[in-house]
Amino acid sequence: MAEPLRPRLLLVDDAPINLQMLEAGLEDAFECRCATGGAEALALMGSWLPDLVLLDVAMPGLDGLAVCRRLKADPALQDIPVIFVTGRDDEADELEGLEAGAVDYITKPFSLPIVKARVGTHLELKRCRDLLRNHAFVDGLTGIANRRRFDEALAQAWALGVRQRSPVGLVLLDVDHFKAYNDAYGHPAGDGCLSAVARALAGAMPRVSDLVARYGGEEFVVLLPGTDFEGARAVAETLRRAVEAMGLPHAHSSAADHVTVSLGAASCLPHLKLVSAALVEAADEALYRAKQAGRNRVGG
Repeated sequence: MAEPLRPRLLLVDDAPINLQMLEAGLEDAFECRCATGGAEALALMGSWLPDLVLLDVAMPGLDGLAVCRRLKADPALQDIPVIFVTGRDDEADELEGLEAGAVDYITKPFSLPIVKARVGTHLELKRCRDLLRNHAFVDGLTGIANRRRFDEALAQAWALGVRQRSPVGLVLLDVDHFKAYNDAYGHPAGDGCLSAVARALAGAMPRVSDLVARYGGEEFVVLLPGTDFEGARAVAETLRRAVEAMGLPHAHSSAADHVTVSLGAASCLPHLKLVSAALVEAADEALYRAKQAGRNRVGG
C-alpha cells in the first residue's frame, strides 16, 4: 500500500539553526522544504505549492511581511495559510502580521509541540474551508464545476501563466438546438441531456489539471492551463466526438439526428497588459463561427 501523502510545509527563516530545529520537529508528520529568504521562498512556491508556510518576519531583502502580502495578492497562492514565527513580540507587530494576511503568530523562542499543534489546527481549518468552497463550486444539476469555480480557476491559471510564461487554452461549447430539444422532449429530459453531456465532457478530459464547468444554460467551458491553440483545438475535437458518441436522439436538430455540440477553441500567452476576459471573448467568437458554419464542429 502506498504511503499517504503528507501535508507540505514551507519553512522560511534567514537563520539556518531555526530551520534545522523546525524541520527536525516537523518532518515526522509533514513534508518540509526550507528557504533562507523571501525571494527564495516565492520562487519555490512557483513550482512546489505548500499547504502551509511558517515564515520569519525579520529577514534581509524581502522580509516576511512583504512575502505574505505578495502571497495574498496572488490568486494562485492566496489560500495558503501563513504562520509567522518571529522574535518580535510587540502587540503592534503581531497586529501588523495578522493584517498582512497571516492566520497565526508564534514568537521565538518557540516550543516545537506548540508549533506542531498550531500547524495541525490551521491545516484542519483549511481542509474544512476547502470542503465548503468545493461544495459551493459544484453545479447542482450536472455535478461538475459551476461558473463561480471556473472564474476562480481562470484567475489562478492566468496568474500562473503570467508567472511561468505559459499559455492558457480555453474551449467554449454549446449544445446544438437545445431549445428545440426542450420543446420537443420536455424540460426533465432537457435536464437529463445536460447531465449526460457534462458526464461525456468530464470523461473525455485527458488531464486532472484541466477543468470542465457549466458556464450557463446549455453552455459549457473547458479550461486548459499550459495549452497552446493547437492543443486546445485537439481537445475540443475530442470533446465533440465524446458527445456525439452518446447517440442521444435529437430529431429536431438541423445538425444531426442526435445531440451534438458546437465548440470554439482559443489560447493565448497571459501577460500583465492583457485581461483573461480576452481569452473568453476569443473562444466565444470561435464558437460563433462554428455555429455559422453549420454546427457540430470546432471553430478557431
